[in-house]
Parts: sequence; structure tokens; C-alpha cells
Amino acid sequence: MGDVTESGQNRNHGNRYGRSENARRAVLHAVDDLLVEVGFARLTMEGIAAKAGVGKQTVYRWWPSKVDILLEALGDDLAEELAPPDTGDLRADLRAHLAAVASFLTIADAGAMFRTLLGQAQHDADLARQLREEHLRGQHARDRLPLERAVARGELPPDTDLDSAVEQLVGPIHYRVLVTGAPVPPEFTDELVERYLREHPRG
Repeated sequence: MGDVTESGQNRNHGNRYGRSENARRAVLHAVDDLLVEVGFARLTMEGIAAKAGVGKQTVYRWWPSKVDILLEALGDDLAEELAPPDTGDLRADLRAHLAAVASFLTIADAGAMFRTLLGQAQHDADLARQLREEHLRGQHARDRLPLERAVARGELPPDTDLDSAVEQLVGPIHYRVLVTGAPVPPEFTDELVERYLREHPRG
């Protein structure tokens, strides 16, 4: 629903789908919270609508399923919480970014949603495709940013294999969280950074 500006003109606060941005945000916040409270199996469109304080039919009109809501919420959360800093120093940027990735995956409600969607994707080919094409690819690009900036500053050689670097730096965090269940303290992520910098001297 719009409001009136100082000039008396009606300003449209809906997004490109015609949805109220406030209502959209309420739904996306609600799905994070509700997933943690009740789990994926008990998560329903009706429950999400009630938690968000919006009408059930409104939610169904905007999203075909609870998975679609989760995917949109995940996209927002990844972009908001896992955009790496730019301090001008590669070591500092990598340490902060890897610590944020570890915290996201182990502590944040959004991380729980990410792990849930990864699990569902193991037996849902369409969901797996959406995750890879719409979210994981975008996060990989964000993970590359500190390294791309370091190359531009001359901290890393111009022929640095950035995709391999991302796997070396971020991959062990995902492995611990998703496979072994081992803790991911700052000491672990800091050592990943130090090992990478030892093996790849600055240019």
C-alpha cells in the first residue's frame, strides 16, 4: 500500500512483483524463524502467513510453495550477511569473511535454512538446480571478491586461480559443517587464511 509524499503524490512501495515490501520482508523473516522452531516437515504456508501476520491467500499468490519462500529468503540472507568486507588488506578481508561464513553456517537461523535446502536438494533435482544457479553461484562470486580486489591491488599475482582459492578457503568450512560436524572456531578459519597466504606469497 502506498503513502503520500510531501508533494502529495502517491508513492508505490511495492516491489517489481507488486508486493508490499514490508509484507514481503515480514514473510521472509517469518520463514527463517518458523523453520528453526518447527522444522522443514512441519513448515506450512498457513503457518508462515500466520507468523508474518499476512493473509494466507496473499502468500500463495506471491509464492507457489514454502520452498520458493525459503529460496527467496536465502537469497536475501546470503547477499546481506555474506558480502565480504573491503578493508584494503587481503589477510584482514579473508579472516573477517571466513569467520562470517562459519558463523552463518553454524549459528544463524539463515544458515539452518541453507542446510535444510541443501538436504532437500539431494532428492529434488529442480531445487538443486535453483540453488546452484540462483544462489550458490552468486555466493561463489562474493567469495571471490577479496581475492579479486587483492589481485587488483597487486597483493596477489594476476594469474592467481581464484576459483581454486575459494575452494581452498571456503571448502573446509562447508566440509566441517555439513560432513564431520566438527566445530569451526575463529582459530580454524584464521589458520585457513594463514595457510593460503603462506602457499601463495603476495605479488
